[in-house]
Amino acid sequence: MKQKIVIQLSLSCDKSRSKALTVAARAAGVTSMEITGDARDRLEVVGDGVDPVCLVSCLRKKLGHAQIIKVEEVKKPADIKKEDPKPPVPVCPPPYYCPPVGYCHHQYQPHMVVCEEQPSNCRTM
Repeated sequence: MKQKIVIQLSLSCDKSRSKALTVAARAAGVTSMEITGDARDRLEVVGDGVDPVCLVSCLRKKLGHAQIIKVEEVKKPADIKKEDPKPPVPVCPPPYYCPPVGYCHHQYQPHMVVCEEQPSNCRTM
């Protein structure tokens, strides 16, 4: 499950920001990270199977103050499309031909019986 973790840090200079990015890059499962926020004091980490508590404890050892702001699941574009699909368009069968009422057409073929008599060898006249 891919997740996005936002951590607030006490970052006072570029050196502490680079330390935070280094610690986040070494964490297992991290795919991307960036420094965000108005004061550039938030670290956004995106990864698969990242342990937010372990990551924050490592950041606290290196930088001092670190606090988890939010952890949310990152949805794939394919998942978003699956959530609200368009209703399927009903497929109508072709119309059936119905003859008018009272109209009946049959092809009548009489049975033909063919009887052949075997000729006898005896002729009388």
